Amino acid sequence: MPTVLITGGSGLVGKALSKLLVERNYEVIIVGRKLPKEKDKPQNISYAIWNIENQTIDEDAIKRADYIVHLAGAGVADKRWTDKRKKEIVESRTKSSALIIKAISEISNNIKAVVSASAIGWYGPDLLIPNPKPFTENDKADTSFLGETCRLWEQSIEPLNTTNKRLIILRTGIVLSNDGGALAEFKKPVKLGVAGILGNGKQVLSWIHINDLCRMYADAIANENMRGVYNAVAPNPVDNKTLTLELATQMKGKFFVSMHVPTFVLKIMLGELSIEVLKSATVSATKIRNAGFQFLFPTIENALKDLIAH
Repeated sequence: MPTVLITGGSGLVGKALSKLLVERNYEVIIVGRKLPKEKDKPQNISYAIWNIENQTIDEDAIKRADYIVHLAGAGVADKRWTDKRKKEIVESRTKSSALIIKAISEISNNIKAVVSASAIGWYGPDLLIPNPKPFTENDKADTSFLGETCRLWEQSIEPLNTTNKRLIILRTGIVLSNDGGALAEFKKPVKLGVAGILGNGKQVLSWIHINDLCRMYADAIANENMRGVYNAVAPNPVDNKTLTLELATQMKGKFFVSMHVPTFVLKIMLGELSIEVLKSATVSATKIRNAGFQFLFPTIENALKDLIAH
């Protein structure tokens, strides 16, 4: 039974991915800063300790692992972007990557592949809406804070390419899940009967259903032909207004009112983070589809229908 070591396993994606991998008969080791309490430990999952600041990790976990999924990183949307928070966002990613590389180079191991998270924050805003040329994996990193964060993030794990390990990087879009993240925020006003359209609502969101994202990670582990960078987004991006109204319709039928949240209000509420909320980024899923991945939830309609039903 192959073993997958997951960093950032207690997060939104990590929890869902751990569950899927256990269902597919993988052993899962979640590495974190501390061990969970016994009552919080799911069955079939073991835990190990690392210390990113001290650059130490449980050697036995590395020796046992056949694959590493690297999800660790401070939440981008969790807090306002102060200078201190920006530093934390970047270093939580780059220093954890450095520890993985150090561990693989210093500890005897049988690791075949590392699948590392990145984000579509790599890309800048659409120059035209709709964008006739969606962003592809070959496009350069944007010079914004998130673009630079993603560049440094990917750069920090790329030394693995000098080893005999396969490296796959998934630039993840906006993850839709019932367990947190963006969808929970979109739902809040809808529950009160208000479809809150952000700004003019024309900005395009490149999204992905949590189940498809986890299946993509599993494919990256199992498919020996996959290597390099892939966009982890559904093939049908959608503008904010369409997503918001579709969500409201599925949750409330006709019993809601739509309302635009002015740009200046978002800037007051979110500070610099509002730039990302209002950014339009149309990102291509062509490469991952060409690698053989089949989406269960290719459209926003069937994605939201599934999430609301569950």
